[in-house]
Amino acid sequence: MKRYAPFFIIGFILFITLGDKVLPGELGKSSTQTRIALNNFAINLFPTIKRPKNPNARTEKELEQVEQKR
Repeated sequence: MKRYAPFFIIGFILFITLGDKVLPGELGKSSTQTRIALNNFAINLFPTIKRPKNPNARTEKELEQVEQKR
């Protein structure tokens, strides 16, 4: 099995990269779907972190409300 692993890996990479252009019908569509799924997986590994523009805005707002109540 170890002897055939590189061939499987190379075949899988070729299937993903060239499958939709070379393979007919459903095989081409499955190649495209596999590529899209792998791309989405890779993108979701590194989610973007949205930092607040002003992290103290909520605290400042609460302080203003407390001062108005006095």
